[in-house]
Amino acid sequence: MEKRWNIKETGDKEKVEHLSKVLNIDRFLSNLLVQRGVETFDEAKAFFRPSYEHLHDPFLMKDMNKAIDRLEQAIEKDEKVVVYGDYDVDGTTSVSLVYSFLKPYFKNISFYIPNRYEEGYGISYKGIDYFAEEKCTLVIALDCGIKAVDKMIYAKEKGIEFIICDHHTPGDILPEAAACLDPKRPDCNYPDENLSGCGVGFKFLQAFCKRRNLDHAKLYDYLDLVAVSIASDIVPIAGENRVLAHFGLEKLNTNPSMGLKHIIKVAGMQGREITISDIVFKIGPRINAAGRIDSGNDAVNLLVSTNEANASSMSIDIDKCNDTRKGFDRDITQQALDLIANDADLRNRKSTVLYEPQWHKGVIGIVASRLTETYYRPTVILTESKGFATGSARSVEGFDLYKAIDACSDLLENFGGHMYAAGLTLKIENIPAFKERFEQYVAETITPDQMIPQIEVDEEIGLKDINDKFFRILKQFRPFGPGNLRPVFVTKRVFDYGTSKKVGKDQDHLKVELIEEKSGSIKQGIAFSMGDYLDKLQTGNPFDVCYTIEENVYNGRSTLQMMLKDMKFPYAEEYSD
Repeated sequence: MEKRWNIKETGDKEKVEHLSKVLNIDRFLSNLLVQRGVETFDEAKAFFRPSYEHLHDPFLMKDMNKAIDRLEQAIEKDEKVVVYGDYDVDGTTSVSLVYSFLKPYFKNISFYIPNRYEEGYGISYKGIDYFAEEKCTLVIALDCGIKAVDKMIYAKEKGIEFIICDHHTPGDILPEAAACLDPKRPDCNYPDENLSGCGVGFKFLQAFCKRRNLDHAKLYDYLDLVAVSIASDIVPIAGENRVLAHFGLEKLNTNPSMGLKHIIKVAGMQGREITISDIVFKIGPRINAAGRIDSGNDAVNLLVSTNEANASSMSIDIDKCNDTRKGFDRDITQQALDLIANDADLRNRKSTVLYEPQWHKGVIGIVASRLTETYYRPTVILTESKGFATGSARSVEGFDLYKAIDACSDLLENFGGHMYAAGLTLKIENIPAFKERFEQYVAETITPDQMIPQIEVDEEIGLKDINDKFFRILKQFRPFGPGNLRPVFVTKRVFDYGTSKKVGKDQDHLKVELIEEKSGSIKQGIAFSMGDYLDKLQTGNPFDVCYTIEENVYNGRSTLQMMLKDMKFPYAEEYSD
């Protein structure tokens, strides 16, 4: 599929030159800094050298004093407390963090993860009823609750109070809780509103430590959990999140908690550096798999474990859940692709809406993402649950999915989400009407450009500019993620050096060796799923490449290599007879 390269504008020339001079780095690297809003020596120092001193005072968050007062009251009166969170990675890491840290202060503290299929996301009435039966008087809700207005009224009638620690956008009315911690509250002036749910839980505990004059080092020992939440919940790795992710990754790589250590082991990542990408693709999916296939409680039990044998056994079980999840994911994705391939009407639409009652509810969000990647158009995948069609939707760059679904709201029982991802439930008999209405809205509003995958390119450089010093400094830009993505470069007019070849089990990847026309510099790279490009490489014509730069370590030897994202061949006519 054709991709459009969007090359960013070069940063302010004077600022780029200034940073290049004061930091003694080349202008390509100083330009990357300016593009990221780093414009002075002090800002660069903070960017390259994160410090705990860069963390904000937690009491700047609205309701933090109320939250700590209520927690202190619960400790003083020896109340029965529950730590509550969703079954995804952010929710389970949040619960593991707060439960583990507060456990020494309570005789009666437990955790609760709602059942994905019986209770759904967020705070549930079933959960509140259970807390009432167990005579719990305080619930600390993490990564959820900021819109649970009716449920807070119900809980209050049952004699239960909540401290809500959330990071989602509130509704017009805040729930009546003992405290509502949420940096996205309109009346909250906290300096950073992009914390993960686990990050808000961390700030809550940070305030508790500050109130009691506790050694913060004990809290920092749990930052590996916070880093896992930041990476998995795709929040910007900038500002406070950059500090938390930096030290969390440091902990994850040097002395991870028992549960995470065993997840790293079953994922086959022992003995190598763990990155944000590893969390996103290796650690996070395993934690998520527990809630998708079985129970999110299994993930928390592993993450709070301090027993080597138990952690080992539970990590193996979670790994099996992940294998099951991958099987469902692979099979359902293929079934969905086959449905489209065998139906001309589906192929020619501007949107995809598919329904199969037997598809596993736990993986349809993943399937929606995979189909969006393949056909690059707004996608809704539906399955049957409790007599209704329920599903997940995903969008493409620039297209507001939430508005498209809202345009069909009269056909839905409920829906929620944001611009790029949403969930919805509707009566099965309404599926045909929804399918047509959704397609009509998309067809009328989506632009041709929005249906072409885009690659955001930081800057154009030459192969000669890639050297050890360049990469050594580039590594210090980490951790990479939203808000600080791994830099993408373009180099124009390169040639195949004559040694490029297909690799991989199915010969669908390329191992390339490229030479730059201007400088004669030669660099190696890998191009996944681009095996079909080999013939074009070997024509002898120049071409352009788009790539990231990574370190390849093999047999103890480290080399730099390009990870190609795309190639373009615009020069064929120059070299034709």
